[in-house]
Amino acid sequence: MATNSKFFDSIRIRSRKEDKKPAGPQCQWEGCEETGTHKAPAGGAREGLYLHFCLDHVREYNKNFNAFSGLSDEEIAKFQKNAAVGDRPTWTTTKNSTSRQSAPQFARMRSGTAAYHNKIRDPLNLFEQTRARAEAATPTRRPRPLESKAFATLGIAANSTSDAIKSRYKELVKQHHPDANGGDRGSEERFREVVQAYQLLKTAGFC
Repeated sequence: MATNSKFFDSIRIRSRKEDKKPAGPQCQWEGCEETGTHKAPAGGAREGLYLHFCLDHVREYNKNFNAFSGLSDEEIAKFQKNAAVGDRPTWTTTKNSTSRQSAPQFARMRSGTAAYHNKIRDPLNLFEQTRARAEAATPTRRPRPLESKAFATLGIAANSTSDAIKSRYKELVKQHHPDANGGDRGSEERFREVVQAYQLLKTAGFC
């Protein structure tokens, strides 16, 4: 058959590449006719259930996803309570009642008191001695000029302990507070100096 035949012109060759849409369910987004190739969790109490969306709508769905949608306030509170313990059951210990009673009593004891050491079975007070030796071995820093001036303002020695500094500060505050001196200007200035000196020593770590 010649190439200029009328029959040759009517021959059409089908392309081997055909545009096929991916197989799968239709996108569940309202009004969308694309294929739902992407799964998204249904949320709420519907664990294991998924919705099918196209790429654009699954992105939109994920932006506004709320895992607590459809749950009541009681169910949300229950979830938060279980999440606090890693969704593991907890039990109340009721057999050893003495331990429950001694815990708050032990918590109220001040560290360093005789009752405290007796409770932790340290009759020889070894912990306190160890702490005292550690404090004694710690080198004391020489105060700088401003810090020395602050000690002088409070009227105490530069090697005074933290408790001594606080005690002296409280004493001077009560003595020179404007309310205790009828608004005396001189006492008010002294009060300001005492507060500034104490704040400086506190910032420097002396108390």
